[in-house]
Amino acid sequence: MERNQTWITEVTLLGFQVDPTLDYFLFGMFSVFYTFTLLGNGVILGIISMVPRLHTPMYFFLSHLAILDMSYASNNVPKMLANLVTKKKTISFAPCIMQTFLYLAFAATECLILVAMSYDRYVAICYPLHYTVIMNWRVCIALAAASWGFSLLLDMVHLVLILRLPFCGPHEVNHFFCEILSVLKLACADTTLNQIVIFATCVFILVGPLCLVLVSYTRILVTILRIQSGEGRKKAFSTCSSHLCVVGLFFGSAIVMYMAPKSQHPEEQQKILSLFYSLFNPMLNPLIYSLRNTEVKGALKRNLWKGRHM
Repeated sequence: MERNQTWITEVTLLGFQVDPTLDYFLFGMFSVFYTFTLLGNGVILGIISMVPRLHTPMYFFLSHLAILDMSYASNNVPKMLANLVTKKKTISFAPCIMQTFLYLAFAATECLILVAMSYDRYVAICYPLHYTVIMNWRVCIALAAASWGFSLLLDMVHLVLILRLPFCGPHEVNHFFCEILSVLKLACADTTLNQIVIFATCVFILVGPLCLVLVSYTRILVTILRIQSGEGRKKAFSTCSSHLCVVGLFFGSAIVMYMAPKSQHPEEQQKILSLFYSLFNPMLNPLIYSLRNTEVKGALKRNLWKGRHM
């Protein structure tokens, strides 16, 4: 049987199976969203780098989040946009696997960066007098490097497990990019081990970090309620609510996608969740931080005011 297998050299991304007349409408809408994603996160990154008062651990991690959101969207969205306006919707198998690897790496890194951000807020609010000692730059760099490094190593495991499989068809991926669950359906061998490792990774990367975040914010909430100053309580709530919004959007969509029971139309469900995960979420993050964070809003207004009077 192995001798008669035809190995895949390229696959077709079926994308959104809608009326062809809607393709150009979706192309225009998603192009706007993608542009806003790059601009919004780029502005956040630029503001943090230009304003010295934002050179703090919280904004250090926020800059990593902005880089991840731009990278995450750029890994998936351009090919999706191209497929909406071209008849040829194929992708070579090697770039397809690379897209899968980067998708997993950026997603896992973002999970861990969000945990680091929650730990930073926990120390800042619960131990304010020891904040500069605990969250020094060496610790911040170590947390960020560990998040990136561990995610890449973990996703190398997925890559090795995928590449050991024989891929002989079908030649169609029912998705708008090479998402791992859709790619595994191309294999002509048992993928049980891959499925088990994916589930274990979800428990370790999604459930574990989410529990840590919830514990941190439970402690933070108790501490905030003890703050006597109304202004201090308001500032703490403003900062933490921004982060909680991002955590809820990111972890919620990821857990539903990879750990919830499948619906009667799992492929369509995955496409919608992946779209939210790779386009809407990165676009909303800078809006959440800029609209709910007084320091970011203040820095943005000052830089816009300077720009007008130059």
